Amino acid sequence: MTKHLRRALAALAVAFGILAALVPLAAAQGWTTRPIRVIVPFPPGGTTDQIIRRIQPLLDQELKTTIVVENRSGASGSLGTAIAAKAEPDGTTFVMVFDSHAANPSLLANMPFDTLHDLAPVMLVGKSPMVLTTHPSTPYRSFADVLGAARKSPGAISYGTIGAGSLAHLTMSQIDNELKVSFTHVPYKGGGPLTTDALAGHVPLAIGTIALFSPHIQAGSLRPLAVTAAARAKQLPDVPTIAELGVTGFEAQSWWGLLAPAKTSPDIVARMNAAMAKALADPRVKQGLSEQGVDYVLSSPDEFGTFIASEVARWAKVIKANNIVGE
Repeated sequence: MTKHLRRALAALAVAFGILAALVPLAAAQGWTTRPIRVIVPFPPGGTTDQIIRRIQPLLDQELKTTIVVENRSGASGSLGTAIAAKAEPDGTTFVMVFDSHAANPSLLANMPFDTLHDLAPVMLVGKSPMVLTTHPSTPYRSFADVLGAARKSPGAISYGTIGAGSLAHLTMSQIDNELKVSFTHVPYKGGGPLTTDALAGHVPLAIGTIALFSPHIQAGSLRPLAVTAAARAKQLPDVPTIAELGVTGFEAQSWWGLLAPAKTSPDIVARMNAAMAKALADPRVKQGLSEQGVDYVLSSPDEFGTFIASEVARWAKVIKANNIVGE
């Protein structure tokens, strides 16, 4: 072996040694050193925004990079979700969606993405019953009071939701049909604006997740009238269900989940799923979200994909039966 060859082999061995040392370092740092953005397709202040901001610093630590929360609202969440669907599938873009994600394909014409094919499911974070509330200044002390007033003056009582075609809107449409009453829908552009007007008494009724309204119910700023779970919610044990109040078997639950662009590597999806699970398991985060009314699911990516498909099919039937159109 010549001296030059020995030197070349030695240099090659050193190079391989450096690479071998860098591989575990890269793995420890995550799949990218670039900032990772999580799009929230609603305004700041709603529960979707609150969930990701609670765990943002924990994800920073776990993934060894900066998590940037970006609010891109509009069209019941579809505008922000479209940005994620069209982003490079390199693990630097995710989107936290709400239950409206499953209704939008049946509500919105010319959707700029395919809900079931242009996004990769990462995790179904959790679910929450909704609660119908009223401002304490109104004369409504119970759901029966609301029904009585609605029957006397059809369409005179309005209710607010996070948007046209939202699960809350679909729920109230079903209640209208089942109980033969008529309310007027006032769509807002997300949970933040809805809560602001509900607390100010600008809208007589407001329906949203327990997670959204529970702090204000506890403070006495909103009065709960009914919940949409099959059984009474543990956070509001004294509040009757819609099923108890006349719509037999009724149940509708909101939900939150994380998605990525469709061609994102399964390894990245799995890593983000694990990071989310760890962050959400933090005792302070879990207690806070549980008190708000978020019931954890923390699903696998495949389980979330199956869930989305079933929700899309379910709400398509309701939307068609009630001739509901989106914004």
